[in-house]
Amino acid sequence: MREQCKGVFTGLLFSLLLSGAALAQGEARSAFGPGEQARYRVQFLGVTAGSAQVTVGAPMKQWGKDVWPIVAVAKSEAVAGVWPIKDKFVSYWEHGAQRVLGSDMLEDENHQRRRMRVKQSEDGRSAVVVKQKGGETPREYNHELAEGTLDVAGATFALRNRALEVGKEYTYPVFTGTKSFTMKAKVEAKETLKTELGKQEVYRLRVYTEFSGNLASKRDLVAWLTADARHLPVRIEAELALGSIVAELTEYEQGKVLAPAPAATARNET
Repeated sequence: MREQCKGVFTGLLFSLLLSGAALAQGEARSAFGPGEQARYRVQFLGVTAGSAQVTVGAPMKQWGKDVWPIVAVAKSEAVAGVWPIKDKFVSYWEHGAQRVLGSDMLEDENHQRRRMRVKQSEDGRSAVVVKQKGGETPREYNHELAEGTLDVAGATFALRNRALEVGKEYTYPVFTGTKSFTMKAKVEAKETLKTELGKQEVYRLRVYTEFSGNLASKRDLVAWLTADARHLPVRIEAELALGSIVAELTEYEQGKVLAPAPAATARNET
């Protein structure tokens, strides 16, 4: 189990942030804002293995721009067979332009660290990626991007500003720091889901991704987002190559509610 758990929390972070994949015209107000915090219980292969927390941080400056840091942290519990793990992903969301400027990823698994920084160009058509393993020299790569490309966090939070409709599918280009692909998210149904915070009216979404290796999906990721103005992810299920992961919302604090800037239209909406 220890070998299987290597990378599982990195997979969890992506799963939490992949609850949607569309950016389109914003509603009258933002579904999220600085101060929002959601905490999840994480199960791996049916056993509670850790927790994850997604926070919209206070406004800050990054690369000369005003951004909201979207911070996802996943860590393992002290249970038999699981390495000590603490993974952190930070996406820099430029609220005024409704775009992502870049991200920072830190993996700390069994006391082995890896870092990755992604910085998009001003026009969003390319990115510089810096990767570093603990004790080694950083390596730099350049990638061309499709116009309007987001990371997984930006795609999710942009989707939360959408007026979701059952039966509609949304697609958008996403860059992980290693590869680019088009994600597809379809709103399958509106239903009632029992959660630790009570019964919730939710939208069920099926999300198609193209990850490989341990993050490769055996089936589409399924996510449940509240049907109210928050569109908050309350449950995510993923069947990855390394095993099944389920994340369930256990605690939530709402952030400031702010009006979003106009956003670009998602591609291939049907």
